[in-house]
Amino acid sequence: MSNVSLFNPSQVPAFARNNELSDTAKALTGGGAGAGIKRISIKGGVFRLVSGGKEIASVDDRHLDVIIVKAAPKVSRVFYMAKYDAENPAGPDCWSNDGEKPDASIDSPQAATCMSCPQNIAGSGNGNSRACRYQQRLAVVLENNPTGDVLQLTLPATSIFGKEEGDKRPLQAFARYLAVQSPPINPEQIVTRMRFDTKAEAPKLFFQPMRWLTDDEYAIVQRQSTTADAQRAVVMTVAAADGITKAAPIALPGKPPAVEEDEAPAKPKAKKAKAEVVEDDGSEPEVRKDAAKPSAVPEKKSKLADIVSDWDDE
Repeated sequence: MSNVSLFNPSQVPAFARNNELSDTAKALTGGGAGAGIKRISIKGGVFRLVSGGKEIASVDDRHLDVIIVKAAPKVSRVFYMAKYDAENPAGPDCWSNDGEKPDASIDSPQAATCMSCPQNIAGSGNGNSRACRYQQRLAVVLENNPTGDVLQLTLPATSIFGKEEGDKRPLQAFARYLAVQSPPINPEQIVTRMRFDTKAEAPKLFFQPMRWLTDDEYAIVQRQSTTADAQRAVVMTVAAADGITKAAPIALPGKPPAVEEDEAPAKPKAKKAKAEVVEDDGSEPEVRKDAAKPSAVPEKKSKLADIVSDWDDE
């Protein structure tokens, strides 16, 4: 279905005819309004399904069709002192669900507020990047299984911010595009296609509208958005979702801060390149082009239709 037919006023379903922007739409346009969590990882430029910190399936396709059922009201922040170690993963040293102040559960926050934090200064990370990273947490369901598991999706800054180029839109540009339609389109009312930017060296997603939900699908999504899994998905760090509670080890002097798993490029064969994100004023980070190339070949492959059965076997 083309974007033209999707947004044709004569094709708008009954549930969307008197639309106002929902909390999910507001969260994704940039405005504010646990253990056992299953999630989608984009590590290495491949869609991977992770449960309890272990990959249980991966998808051959460069795109994945989902329905966004809930979004964290604000872009969050996360900081790792030490380099990410896949063999011995550790929780973040500091994080913020609202991007304004450290979470109350942190014993030794880096600062009283995110704006005053030394990890928020350009150059505190690799190159001119900030050591504390932006993230957007979503709760999604697969298009082919809306009644199934609610999955966490944690997006790095490169997939959140930036300008649209044709039909290639990062998350906030995608949400703004939906919001200016007449009537406005809420992300939880349509099927969204997530696809990798094949020109980016670090995992980066674009978002594209595919079709309206049916009335039955929309009713299911409304119920899914109120579940405990949906709420946990938009507030938990990746480490917490994977059941990792151990604090990250202190990095040795001179070592760069870590990037979270889904932001990290795949292991390079030779010399490792530096970080991929430069953030100017906290609004729209720019992309550096010197990150290590990720591998696009997953160790395990699975058809999209097999995903649900894989999880049922746990």
